[in-house]
Amino acid sequence: MKVRSAVPDDAEAITRIYNEGIDEGAATFQTRHRSPEEVRAWFDGRHPIVAVEDNGVMIAFAAALPYSDEEPCAGVAEAVVYVTRSGRRRRAGHLALKALIDECRKAGLWKLVGRILPENIASRGLVGALDFREVGVHRFHGKVDGEWKDMILVERLIRENL
Repeated sequence: MKVRSAVPDDAEAITRIYNEGIDEGAATFQTRHRSPEEVRAWFDGRHPIVAVEDNGVMIAFAAALPYSDEEPCAGVAEAVVYVTRSGRRRRAGHLALKALIDECRKAGLWKLVGRILPENIASRGLVGALDFREVGVHRFHGKVDGEWKDMILVERLIRENL
């Protein structure tokens, strides 16, 4: 597997992986598919996005998305990681998130935050292995198929940039 910085031309592959995650419903509350144009807007020159490829095909990505437009929070980003079905249990998510943390360090960001559904054990294990800590729970955060769901909040400091 190869890890690299993603570029705007990767928007279609990232969209495919992200929409697959939406369809599965285990990683996000999102129900509306995203378009490549919406994903292309993630490439703002400030927030890194990385891709993991296997034999030239993208199987995972991790992105740092803006957290707040308030200046004091300029160094905080929301980290998202999505892996195709075929890329799971092969450490593609680990490679993507580790590379994203390194790129965020280089970009001067000082904190990554995330939200994980409690039943998403794989994601909780992934972020825990890369020094994220669970900092709280949003109770009854959203309804999925008529059922209330909580959301676990995680964060990882990038101490070199504090």
